[in-house]
Amino acid sequence: MAEKTDLLYSAYIIDGVPQALSPADMLDGCTAEPPIRPDGDFGTLADEHRDPSPDSFSFKEEDMDKYAAMLPLAKRAVPIPFAGAYTAGKVAQALIDAIWCSGHFRLGDLTVKADWRWNGKDVSNCAAFYSSVEEACAYIDALGLKISRYNLTSGSPAVSFKAATMEGEPLDQEDDFLFEDNGPTQNRRFSRRRKCPSEIQPTAQDWLIYIPFDTCDYRLGGSSLAQAVGASPSVPADVADAEYFMDCYEVVRELIEDGIVKAGATVGEGGLLTAVRSMTRQGTGADICIRDICKARDGELPLRILFAEVPGVIIQIADIDYDYVDAELLLQDVVFYPIGHPTPGKPEVVLSEKTDIPDILETLLNTKEGED
Repeated sequence: MAEKTDLLYSAYIIDGVPQALSPADMLDGCTAEPPIRPDGDFGTLADEHRDPSPDSFSFKEEDMDKYAAMLPLAKRAVPIPFAGAYTAGKVAQALIDAIWCSGHFRLGDLTVKADWRWNGKDVSNCAAFYSSVEEACAYIDALGLKISRYNLTSGSPAVSFKAATMEGEPLDQEDDFLFEDNGPTQNRRFSRRRKCPSEIQPTAQDWLIYIPFDTCDYRLGGSSLAQAVGASPSVPADVADAEYFMDCYEVVRELIEDGIVKAGATVGEGGLLTAVRSMTRQGTGADICIRDICKARDGELPLRILFAEVPGVIIQIADIDYDYVDAELLLQDVVFYPIGHPTPGKPEVVLSEKTDIPDILETLLNTKEGED
């Protein structure tokens, strides 16, 4: 079993190929102030990537309600054969979680705190850890951000990230705190308090808008649903379009700061349906239709749209602001989908076949092709 320092500082040989950098080398290159390294010779770790088992599980559209009921009980684990792709998705979700904070800031004002829990006792665990660190650093660097702190503890493989300020302070303060204009955004202010509530507000005429923050395919591999039903590990959503993420983040952040967003939720673990349901806890539900998303995604199955963990947001806006939001998103070439309306007094989420949603732009960007 590899020790903590072995996993971080050792040289790696993966699938017979010596790697130029150790995990600590990659992390230190992406960290604003790298920690002091311990002394010692940590040797070399040789490992190989695990080939995923053939996935014979067949998801059924008619079992959608059953799947939704299983998600709260799902125990998440890192899909070892696809640890890198899974990790990039976790970074994206952590940054989106910060988008709802009060104050005045932009994506470039943030850093990322990274925590890994891992062990090297099983074949492919070390290779998976290497891939996880590699993808995290590559994605964070592509976003133009830095890691403020990283940590590794021993245990069953898990990864978690949290957005922090450029000074390394987490976005978890009770009161606003101000930094001088020494960063990308002048007079940056951060607060733990949300700028908008997470629950749907009871106005039936309002719109619920879904905005995916990546152009990747809607895959169920590595998702909460796949793990809940015991499906073999398969390819997850390949979160990699950092430039598009930045475009989405900036325009949504501006809408939040301007008070246009009346409520919002991160689309992350559990997917789109889980995010909508998380917004219905105060007695107001939603009547949604994903027909336009499926159509825009070349006939993608509804089950994948609802449960794939493509990072993004759901926002509630007033009907009077619809044209303004439409123009702002189109101006930034950000794909968005009006998916429905609040249902005051009816806390459930209803999936409708028909909707009064107007014609929308089906796609603005070339979506990436990929195998299922």
